[in-house]
Order: sequence, then structure tokens, then C-alpha cells
Amino acid sequence: MTTTARIRDFITTQRPEGPCLVVDLDVVQDNFKAFRHAMPDSAIYYAVKANPAPEILKLLAGMGSNFDCASVAEIEMALAAGATPARVSYGNTIKKERDVARAFALGVCLFAVDSHEEVEKVARAAPGARVFCRVLTDGEGAEWPLSRKFGCVPQMAVDVLVYAHQLGLVSYGVSFHVGSQMTKLDAWDAALGDAKRVFVSLAKQGIELKMVNMGGGFPTKYLKDVPTAEAYGQAIYGALRKHFGNKLPETIIEPGRGMVGNAGVIKAEVVLVSKKSDNDDVRWVFLDIGKFGGLAETMDEAIRYSIRTERDGDAMEPCVLAGPTCDSADVLYEKKPYPMPVTLTIGDEVLIEGTGAYTTTYSAVAFNGFEPLKSYVI
Repeated sequence: MTTTARIRDFITTQRPEGPCLVVDLDVVQDNFKAFRHAMPDSAIYYAVKANPAPEILKLLAGMGSNFDCASVAEIEMALAAGATPARVSYGNTIKKERDVARAFALGVCLFAVDSHEEVEKVARAAPGARVFCRVLTDGEGAEWPLSRKFGCVPQMAVDVLVYAHQLGLVSYGVSFHVGSQMTKLDAWDAALGDAKRVFVSLAKQGIELKMVNMGGGFPTKYLKDVPTAEAYGQAIYGALRKHFGNKLPETIIEPGRGMVGNAGVIKAEVVLVSKKSDNDDVRWVFLDIGKFGGLAETMDEAIRYSIRTERDGDAMEPCVLAGPTCDSADVLYEKKPYPMPVTLTIGDEVLIEGTGAYTTTYSAVAFNGFEPLKSYVI
């Protein structure tokens, strides 16, 4: 990704104080159009958790997007942006019963589950609602793999959906998530095979599932090129036809990072450049933003952002990159040092690209007294 001219102009003319995220809505609009073109038969449910800025939600609602929400607060944001309740999915499998009731009262009728206990909550608080059961995937090939926190094995998914049917809910489908920042085009194949087996098992018990929620995982460009939305669309529809033949189910995709990641750039500043000993080969570069200011996805150095400076034409040397807080965990890149200009100095501005997703929402509230990450949407 390269910083758009609109973002550069905003930073140059407005000179926003402190670290901040600047998001270009034109890029979000282009990304939505690319997903709609690549997968015209799939409903797009934007993953609100990636970036819930009201301007982004309003733009997407106006373009016809649906919304995948993880909480009642996100549901209310989507509705305030212009979405109808029918365009909202409560996609978190871990919900308080009173939150299910609140969502149902707001008109939401589509809920994710992955256990018998969650089904019981939904049956009590949202009688007659549609549910889909999340199935575990291995996440191989994802730069930000998902844990076993969400989902259950396919056989349990069958039991959960039968139970939902018995409790008066509409057993509507299955879902999975192949892992965030997934760069393997064939990652959806095995998961769709599992989904088909769940469909077949339910059909034998007289329950006809309708929908497969194929989740997110669509990447944004950081340091490496990634496949296009078109390439993912072709691979996914090939896998759908392979497993479901001519009787394709309704399908949902939930892009988050792939929708807004490349639309945002964080402007930050160098606070300190130092060494730990006189003969240390590696400099430490401290920025005014770190893990707790919005760059949580550098945990285990999983996501490596593209970082630009005005000195990038000078000689480069690997350095340790760290944040400003008094927490020893606030180091971004140390196991694999990050190349930065040898001339970089205190006060220099840096642009951290591809930061439109999972930054403002990860920004801690005043840890060490540092303000949460400011956001500007243009």
C-alpha cells in the first residue's frame, strides 16, 4: 500500500497533534465494490469490530452492506448508521442473555452459536430466531490465526443445530472463519467441505439448512503483496461448487481488515533513538504509539506494517521498534528487527500504513495517561 494523496494532504495541511489514524473513505468504497464484484452472490456483512467509525458505517450502509456485530453497542452503531435490523448479524458466540434479549428487541433475528448452552440462551431471549453454528477451522496460512475460542467440531455443530431446532429456533446454517489475514486462496476449501457434511447430517434428520457464513480472513497489503478480491472470489466459488454442486446455499462473507485495512494510515513521531550499550549494533527507535495505543496486532510480531519516513532514501539498518509506555511488553519488533534509516532522529514523522483495521478499537483507554488513538475520516 502507498499512502493516498488525500491522506498526505490532510496530514500536511491539518497537522494533527499526536499519533492519529487517518482513513480515506474513497478506498473503503473501492474495496466494497471490489468484494461485491468478486462475490456477487454472497451477502457482504462488514465486520464492525475492524473499525466502527460512524463515517465508515454510514458509507457502507448506504452502499447496501450488511453488518456483522460482536456486541449490542456495535448493533446500535450499525442501526444508527442506517442499517435495518434485517441487515445485522449478532456474530459473537459468547453473549450475555440480556444482550441477546436487547438485540432481539431491536429487531435482530440472526445469531451465532457454538454450544448447547448458548442455544438455550438464544431460545429463551430470542424465541423463533435464526441461528447458525460456528465450526472450528485450523487457520493454517493465516498471519493472525484464530484460536479455539470460537466454534466447535463439525459433529457437535450437528448436535447443536438439532438442539436449536428442538427448542423452537430456526437452524439456519453454519459458519467458519479461516483466520485473519489469510493469504492462501484454497483455505476455504476444507471448511466448506465440513459445512457440506453438516448440511447432509441435518438433512437426514429432516432439518434443511440454508446458509453458509464463510467469515472474513480477507487480507490487506502490509509488506507483502496479497491476492485480489477477484482471486479469492474465484477460489471460493470453485470450492462451493466442488462441495455443494448445483445446489448452492445462501452465502455470507464478513470482510473487516480487507474492507478498511488499506484505507488508513497512522501518523506517529519518533520520541527517542538510542542504544543499550556503546558497542550495541542495534538501535532502539521509540515511537509515540505502541501496542497499547492501537498496534496490538504486532503481538508476537504477527502483523508487520509498512512504515514510511521522509528519510527512506538514506542508508537503512535494522533496529528494534518500540512504543512509549512504561511496560516492557510494549515492543513492536525485536525478534526480527525492522529496517529504518540510519539518519532517523527524534521528532521525525513516520507513517504506518495499512492501519485502517484493528487499531482504534485496540487502543487502550489512557494506559499510562496516553490518550486513545485519535481518528480522522476523510
